[in-house]
Amino acid sequence: MHAAPAHRPMLALLIRLGAVAALATMSALIKLAGQHGIHLLEIMFWRQFVTIPILLGWVLATTGIGALATKRPRTHFLRALYGTIGMLLTFGAVLLLPLAEATTMGFTAPIFAVILSSLLLKEHVGIWRWSAVIAGFAGIVLIAQPGGGHIPLYGAMVALGSAFMIALISIQIADLNRTEKPLTIVFYFAAFSAPMTVIALPFVFEPHDATGWWLLLAIGVTGSIGQLLLTAALRFGKVASVIVMDYSSLFWATLYGWLLFNTLPPASTWLGAPLIVLAGLVIAWREHRLARARTRELAAVEGT
Repeated sequence: MHAAPAHRPMLALLIRLGAVAALATMSALIKLAGQHGIHLLEIMFWRQFVTIPILLGWVLATTGIGALATKRPRTHFLRALYGTIGMLLTFGAVLLLPLAEATTMGFTAPIFAVILSSLLLKEHVGIWRWSAVIAGFAGIVLIAQPGGGHIPLYGAMVALGSAFMIALISIQIADLNRTEKPLTIVFYFAAFSAPMTVIALPFVFEPHDATGWWLLLAIGVTGSIGQLLLTAALRFGKVASVIVMDYSSLFWATLYGWLLFNTLPPASTWLGAPLIVLAGLVIAWREHRLARARTRELAAVEGT
């Protein structure tokens, strides 16, 4: 039996930064692939299909194929179904919006998570988190500027739909994490979602040149690296401490937008983004405090 990995918060933060950089690179490659004429549904297929051999190779080289055993295939299938819808919206937002704006809209996932936890889980939400929700939506309005903004309203709605799906999926993953290992969750997401997207290939596939194939391969590889690093970061640090690093993706999105697409965020984005980031940080801080309080209460009950 293997000993639990040591808690190494600085290493966890560095690994999480690497994961964010890899996933931001994947987003830039997706935008390049879209400009190269590759259909969104084909991008989704190769993103997931490439992941399967990479994860199989990783598991065979480390823990063994037994690590992928599961007694919850139906739950994994539902997670893949929701995840495929979320991926469609996430990749769609990247294609429709400038990278920085698509990334910033993705930061609203914690805001939707609070709303869902209140509606679906009947969780009590106090003034701190509701205030963060209001601040986050104010940031959205500043960036999107409905009716007169620099980004298409349709694209903003797709990006918000993506964030909503991420929040919904996080509830599924939290449930799966009770019984499944992170690599198992990632593997079955790819294994179930690749067949869902392959159905569309006969209708959207067109021959690619070498650049097109390299873009598709790079999307799959960077996405897989990002997922593996996300998993590794949680071996050495807690979610509440490493999730702050996710906001570094705005730096990468801005950099790639400038270098590859000659776009920089306008003033409205720089005004709205801090509100959305602040909302996410307040929610993460508050949930961390609540989790610690629940742990102390449980310890006190067990000690009596």
